[in-house]
Amino acid sequence: MISLTAGQIEAWMAAYLWPLLRIGACLMVAPIFGARFVPPRYKIILAGAITLLVAPLLPAMPDVSPLSGPGLVITVQQLIIGAAIGFVLQIVFDALAMGGQLLANTMGLSFAFNVDPLRGASAPVVGQFYTLIATLTFLALNGHVAIIQVLVDGFRDLPVGTAGLGSDGYWQIVLWGSTLFRGALMVALPGLTALLIVNLAFGVVSRAAPSLNLFAIGFPVTLVGGLLIVLAGLPSMQEAFIQLMRESLSFAGNLMGGN
Repeated sequence: MISLTAGQIEAWMAAYLWPLLRIGACLMVAPIFGARFVPPRYKIILAGAITLLVAPLLPAMPDVSPLSGPGLVITVQQLIIGAAIGFVLQIVFDALAMGGQLLANTMGLSFAFNVDPLRGASAPVVGQFYTLIATLTFLALNGHVAIIQVLVDGFRDLPVGTAGLGSDGYWQIVLWGSTLFRGALMVALPGLTALLIVNLAFGVVSRAAPSLNLFAIGFPVTLVGGLLIVLAGLPSMQEAFIQLMRESLSFAGNLMGGN
């Protein structure tokens, strides 16, 4: 008969519980994995499968009981670290959605809303289109594998313990939030510039022919021109997305002390 002591049971719990919490928290927030249409039980199953595969390869866990005071502190730290990694990566997708919303407002599609399956809320159709293209690009470039790789490497660069991210890490995450606006401008600026030129042209026409009804003519021209600009700007949008995603993966690695 196999007999286990309380210390052995707690050690086994710590070896799998804390990695599971960090991985699970990241998958709950990260793009694609944390989408609303993905059932929570699937996220838990995926987090458990990843934990079972990587737990034997991780550094030794702290010699602390998970049910003690320091163990609870470690538990909270792992949840925060996992959620922070997922938040850093999710910012890139939110930047594309925001850029699409800026472009939709300029081209006259601010009224066209639809339910976004990734967030479960209403969003402009242009932003949803950009998010769809970014999702396909993300999967085609094995971005989901890169997220798991960053998570696994994070256990080596920032082992499980009571230290956590520290005040500098939290401040870096706050500063990383500016990427939302920078990425939105990177995505929308070419289209906004082209639409600005179109509106300036309409202004010149209105001065030359005051009797012309520009409202009846300008709206369809701006709408069609905006759609053509969105179509022509897809390559630059993908390049901006890939650049932002590389920066976010690098930032997530550096956040945990990696190179």
